[in-house]
Amino acid sequence: MNTLGPCFETIGTITPLQLKRLLLTDTPPLVLDVREAEELTICALPNGVHIPLGDLPSVAYKLPEDRVIVTLCHHGRRSFQAALWLKSRGFAEVLNLNGGIHAWAEQVDPSMRRY
Repeated sequence: MNTLGPCFETIGTITPLQLKRLLLTDTPPLVLDVREAEELTICALPNGVHIPLGDLPSVAYKLPEDRVIVTLCHHGRRSFQAALWLKSRGFAEVLNLNGGIHAWAEQVDPSMRRY
């Protein structure tokens, strides 16, 4: 039995390669980058939506509730928190990028800068 709460059972993950394939579909997910602005100057996914984790509660109402949202950060911890928060607020389809932007750079885009 899960004693951490129901949201821990409902947060799915997605690998960088799975995300790459989804981004090429007719209905790509919204990629929500919850890193800080200075981290985005190092590397970022194109067409991602940037909302730092600390700002998410004040602007989440702007996010589409009818679209898959993939959260990402550097390694996946902050984005997991963001995914949990979004799920707890009623967003139905939220996935966390396993390994974050670091895993994306390793598995999908080796030319991407890392930090």
